[in-house]
Amino acid sequence: MGGLLVGVTVLALANIATTELADPAHLLKVAASSQVIESILLTFGAGASAVLLLILFGTPLAYVLARSRPSHFKGVVESIVDIPLILPHTVAGLLVYLLFMRRGWLGAPLSEIGIAFEDALPGTIVAMLFVASPFYVNTMREGFEKVPVHLENVARTLGAGTFTTFRTVTLPLSLRHMYSGAILAWGRAIGEFAGVIMIAYYPFIISTLIYYSFTTDGIHTSRSIAFTVILVSFGVFYLLRRMTRYLGRYDDRV
Repeated sequence: MGGLLVGVTVLALANIATTELADPAHLLKVAASSQVIESILLTFGAGASAVLLLILFGTPLAYVLARSRPSHFKGVVESIVDIPLILPHTVAGLLVYLLFMRRGWLGAPLSEIGIAFEDALPGTIVAMLFVASPFYVNTMREGFEKVPVHLENVARTLGAGTFTTFRTVTLPLSLRHMYSGAILAWGRAIGEFAGVIMIAYYPFIISTLIYYSFTTDGIHTSRSIAFTVILVSFGVFYLLRRMTRYLGRYDDRV
């Protein structure tokens, strides 16, 4: 039964691959165009920037949620973290736009110091960060919860401070979850469309470029762009997943 899920994906990929490989000259022309290459690099780079910000700010949040005792306040915070998961993408994009537009609560003061979000790369990054944040925070929180508290207590009895314990004990034992959470968040970020175009239609990320190409040139070119993205994404994420085998192999959580 589980094979049906894989089968549907394989069937969809075979459908587009059969059509595109029937005209390799057109596929290569589209794939090698500067617009497509720049758009892919921009999408992956913006997604990576969003993930780096999530690692910086989301890791402490995930640790606090993992170690704090159950309470109504903790439940409220966890629900707030999960909000981007349940919102329609257009609603998420509207929230980001209202907050970071030139007259927004954050957009207005930041625009005064020269940081613009509307139709700019920072707008793309914050939209990606917003929709991807639950994937990283929740995965990282689960990783911290699996680290036995008594290991941290032993480190503290040996003279390690809170930050030293976190850096030398808790974080190394959670690297696999950090890596997995970063991959999930990056994949979610680079696949976003509606949330991004609400605040930053330009510069074109790959999903926006495909939509633009579909509405202007039709299915032929947009399908070639989509197939190119499928090949690149499959190769990148295959390598990233293969690298997980080298993380946490010798961790002892008992």
